[in-house]
Amino acid sequence: MLLRNGRSQSSVGSGFLVGTGNLVLTNYHVVSQMALDPDVYIGEYVDTDGKSGPVELLAVDVLHDLAVVRVNRNGTGFFQVPDKPVKLVQGQYLYSLGNPLDLGFAISEGSYNGIVTRSFYEQLIFTGPINSGMSGGPSVTAAGVVAGVNVSKRLDGELVSFLVPVKYAQELLRQASAQPHPPKNFNPLIGQQLLAHQRALIDRLLAEPLSMRAMGPYQVPVRESQQLRCWGRSNFRAEAEYTLDSVSCAMEVAVYVSDTQQTGHVSMTHQVIRSSSLHPLQFAVLASSRFRVDRIGAGRDTRLTRPACAEMFVHTATLPVRAVTCVRAYRKFAGLYNFTLLAASTDDPHANLQSRLDLAGVSYENGMRATRAFLSALGRSRGR
Repeated sequence: MLLRNGRSQSSVGSGFLVGTGNLVLTNYHVVSQMALDPDVYIGEYVDTDGKSGPVELLAVDVLHDLAVVRVNRNGTGFFQVPDKPVKLVQGQYLYSLGNPLDLGFAISEGSYNGIVTRSFYEQLIFTGPINSGMSGGPSVTAAGVVAGVNVSKRLDGELVSFLVPVKYAQELLRQASAQPHPPKNFNPLIGQQLLAHQRALIDRLLAEPLSMRAMGPYQVPVRESQQLRCWGRSNFRAEAEYTLDSVSCAMEVAVYVSDTQQTGHVSMTHQVIRSSSLHPLQFAVLASSRFRVDRIGAGRDTRLTRPACAEMFVHTATLPVRAVTCVRAYRKFAGLYNFTLLAASTDDPHANLQSRLDLAGVSYENGMRATRAFLSALGRSRGR
């Protein structure tokens, strides 16, 4: 990507010509700047022979991180996107092609090692190096069949990389081939895709009642699934004035929109603070200091409206609760909001439950639906 003003390089990625046509498959995140800010950024390709030309963005799929662009040259026919999903065997050799670190064309050898089970959308595990700049390049079998598109790697692991299965590219290529002209404004299209994602996300989250977990004298809702994982911790020390136990559940992936914005994400946190030594007034000060309504994101975030918050005192089936709900609307994508619910119990001078739910990129109706389900599930344990 280049800045229109001055044509300075802004980012670099890879792509590949499909068949003998002039359509190039790449990642959405490689061309996201051009999709979101076409007045600021333009695309340019440089092929393996050093020839360059303009790039025209035709179609994007933000949910699977794919895009199709058109260039002013044709492919050799080597890279074919198969009509049917490629059958792979664990340990099978794959070869990822791209432009690592903008150093030039390179081929990485690795192997297929299954499907990421904790991803909302299917991704392939590639045990091999995918460096920055290789995103959007193809990963092929030894027979030259395109199996996936390079997309990312784990920064905390070694040779743990990921591919978008090539099956997701077929529909996008059909769309790009069928449309006579590219969209002038990609924001409505991206917004529609994000709305479709949040519908599936919230439906899956609330498909069955949230699981209940005991935390001291409280019952808290959690959701452990293929998408959400939960972790717990405690500051317990025998000489401590108070104990703080917490459990956090969060999705490990989100939908990439831009370098500064990811969405389509759910997380929930519960903290139980208890003390038998602090005076009730001291304990109230401690609990109040941890109930931070101002920790809902930067107020000056230009992608979102300022938070609109409402506070109320409610009584769930077994617990009186102070609840604050804050909502922020997306400026570029109509109908999408970030929801934050903060809740704290109010019935015990020596124990306090504080819970938080964050929903990124949901409709207003689904945001209210999920926050109500979460809030109403908070309660006291039986046998108090």
